[in-house]
Amino acid sequence: MSNPFDPLRAQLLGAAESLADGPAALPEILAGIVDDVDHALREPLEIFPVCHHSPSSALAMLRRLREKQPRVIYLELCEDLQPLLTELRNCRLPVALQAFAAELDGFPAESAPLSVIAPITEASAEYQAIAYALDTPGVELVLVDRSTDHVFQWQPDLGGHAEATEPEEDLHGDAVGVEIGDLRPRFAELEEHLLHHGRVRHWSEWWDQYVEQPLAGADHETYRQVMTLVGSLFRRLAPHDTRRYASDEDRERYMWTRIREHLAATGADPADCLYVCGAFHAASRLPEVGSAPGTPDFAITPRTATTWLYGLIPSSHSAIEAQFGLAPGSVSIAAATWRKQLTRFRLKPFRLDGQKGGRLPAPVAGTGPITDHLTGYLAGPPALDGLDEEELRGWCVDIVRLARSNGYLASTADAIAVFETSILLAGMRGRARPTPYDFQDAAVTCIEKDSVPGRRDVQRLCEILLGGDRIGQVGYAAMPPLARDVYDRLAPLELNLQQRSIQRALLDLAARPELAACSQLLWMLRYLLPDQAVRPIMGSRRLGEKHIQESWDLDLGRHQRTLIELGYEGVTVEQVLEQRLRRDAWDPKATAATALKAVENSMLFLRSPRLTDELGVRAVELLSAERTVDDAPHVLRRIRRLLGHYRSTTPVLPSWCERFVREGYAHYCTLLPTAFVDEETGVRQVGAMLGFLFSMESLALSLGCDRTQLEIAVRQSHPEVPAKIALLWAARNQLGDLSLAELRERVDGLLGNPLVVPAFPQYVSGFVQALDPVPRLAPFVVETLSKAFGQLPDPVLLPWLPNLITTLKQQAAELVPVLTREAGRTFPGALPAIDSWTAPWVARQSAPAVPARTASAGPVGAFLAAQPATTDAVAGLLGCPGEWTVAADAAGSAGPAVLLTGFPDTAAAVAALIGA
Repeated sequence: MSNPFDPLRAQLLGAAESLADGPAALPEILAGIVDDVDHALREPLEIFPVCHHSPSSALAMLRRLREKQPRVIYLELCEDLQPLLTELRNCRLPVALQAFAAELDGFPAESAPLSVIAPITEASAEYQAIAYALDTPGVELVLVDRSTDHVFQWQPDLGGHAEATEPEEDLHGDAVGVEIGDLRPRFAELEEHLLHHGRVRHWSEWWDQYVEQPLAGADHETYRQVMTLVGSLFRRLAPHDTRRYASDEDRERYMWTRIREHLAATGADPADCLYVCGAFHAASRLPEVGSAPGTPDFAITPRTATTWLYGLIPSSHSAIEAQFGLAPGSVSIAAATWRKQLTRFRLKPFRLDGQKGGRLPAPVAGTGPITDHLTGYLAGPPALDGLDEEELRGWCVDIVRLARSNGYLASTADAIAVFETSILLAGMRGRARPTPYDFQDAAVTCIEKDSVPGRRDVQRLCEILLGGDRIGQVGYAAMPPLARDVYDRLAPLELNLQQRSIQRALLDLAARPELAACSQLLWMLRYLLPDQAVRPIMGSRRLGEKHIQESWDLDLGRHQRTLIELGYEGVTVEQVLEQRLRRDAWDPKATAATALKAVENSMLFLRSPRLTDELGVRAVELLSAERTVDDAPHVLRRIRRLLGHYRSTTPVLPSWCERFVREGYAHYCTLLPTAFVDEETGVRQVGAMLGFLFSMESLALSLGCDRTQLEIAVRQSHPEVPAKIALLWAARNQLGDLSLAELRERVDGLLGNPLVVPAFPQYVSGFVQALDPVPRLAPFVVETLSKAFGQLPDPVLLPWLPNLITTLKQQAAELVPVLTREAGRTFPGALPAIDSWTAPWVARQSAPAVPARTASAGPVGAFLAAQPATTDAVAGLLGCPGEWTVAADAAGSAGPAVLLTGFPDTAAAVAALIGA
């Protein structure tokens, strides 16, 4: 029996023989691609090869569906996405089908979360098949590709999600993209060769010129044979020893196994079925491929125990381009081409939102006998459209208008130049009519100058003109329960939250108390969603605060994806927030500061005492297990805030707070000597430890802690770094072991030692950090800073000043107001007073020595002289040391009677009060 493709095969083999210097495998490749086409056409179940987001594929699918009216459509798409398809009628395309898994069972935990997306656009063959199947009674749609679980089972390096440059709006996140008909050369040499000889810049432009435009008006058989031929060519030239090629072959075995299972289970006639797959897969010659009975099946491994969640997320043309490595603007151009071809051929596409079945032509039983359509197609030139001057003229006028509105100095002359240049470029590239890509290049050449005056360049303006970056939207009914609950609870704001623009919400909580629930929800969304989705303009949420007015900028319309994915974690926002807080607190890398942050957030957002106590107990456990003090500043700041809130709102402290103070006091006392000498522990961390010990001391002692433990820890500390030495001196002063006079004497000694002067700024930094644990040292720190500015030489002082400023800003910002207030009390408040002002420490040094005073006569003086310890301690703290001398006549003085006689007013007043 003669084969209709024998003449074409002989012609190609003759061409291969004439190319004697060509590759040895050339005859096999040329004959093989014809055999692949012949093999695909002889399959009883009609194979319909497509390319993703291809207008010619969508047009061919539209014609074939109206002609054949298949009863079963097998579609190359993840089989577990089937329930989502009915929800497409509630959306505005483009959208993406998504499978999402946050908790993994059978995959590495560090790879979580896993996400797979399959974008759907109107200008795609699969959407036409879906719309036809869902809205036509008696038609069954079956997804036959591997499940999303198998996508990651067959991807060993789970750590790598799809590596792609993310679009301006991160609509797809880091999901792995799944598309139908990925027709692109598998190695760079072939693609570079095609682009060079096709005189185009990128693959999307080559495909549009040599495949899309010629096939737009082709009949079904021509389209089918050409697409299979292209798929076979790329398949045979692709490297066969790659993981991707092996995965593609397994996918083909998987899909045909599912098809045969369905045919056997339903008894469907293959002649009434249609198999929609990528052209790359249509040319498969594997033994497991085919619908004939007895074809060997592929052993499908079971899915893992991972629970997958499914939903629809918004997509956009730019997101699809970035996800799949397409040229910017190519999907928008494809959409514009689709609309133009529909008008040209007067076709009505299938649409889920409006088409509900309807009268169609009588069905065709199947395809006719196989005939050769390739020879004529390959031998003759493509039948391209001629120049459409009206369309090109409209583009040129509109691009000049857009350019002027975006700051370009464009005029009518530029429109004429773009028109002529477009025709010139098309002629240079061998095209009968300028394509949108020629028009883009001409517009950039003629309009764009040295700089871009606005936010958009000319190429971006061309994309907007040719259709723009259309962004889809998921309808309310297709959202998960959490997202619908959010929209319902925010309804009192009376805003269109699905609008893709920023909505300003004004909440007058005093006049409308019912908006308090909206405020609470907005603060929870602020915690869970990205910063730009929900942003407070006026108002804050802190412990103990209560606002009567709030203002918000809401941009939920452009952050639908994150809101929808939030619905994969729970049914309500409160449930998701509780899960997040627990996950943070029980994370293997969690610290006590992390748990305290979770405690504070639970009090702010959930107001659940049970959850707060659990998180607090977890914070105590983490603090006891820590072996470093890196988070000591965060622990101190958060526990102070929590204790202050509890003391002002509750009669007694929660038990976990008391445990935290006890454990923290003992914990930091134990680690204090090591932290002082450890080079990796910073001064701020040591200062925070001392701040915890000194500020919590009274509470810790009342809870049973021993102050001796702190004294021993300080005495065992022997730092070597100047800043830590200053901290130790401040701690000893707080404990009464080092008087202020002795501290001042040590500082003066440092300034007087030439060997120590270069390191003196580090001592000052330590004293500044000591303001937190020992705030009463503020006058002394101001004095020390003043002495440093006055006495340090310029080579030491000038390089230190920038370091001091950055240190105060980054590590001690809360201490700057303390220094500022103390400096305001110390220095004069008016400029003229500076001339006559003398620093207190200078005045104290220049004052004459105070002579030893004689203790006042009488019993009081004698008693103080006999018990001088208390008076000496007070004098030492005040910096006024003195000597004791008892008056010679102290024993024989008249005693208190002399005092009362000399000053009778007090005695008279007391007598008047008691009526004596």
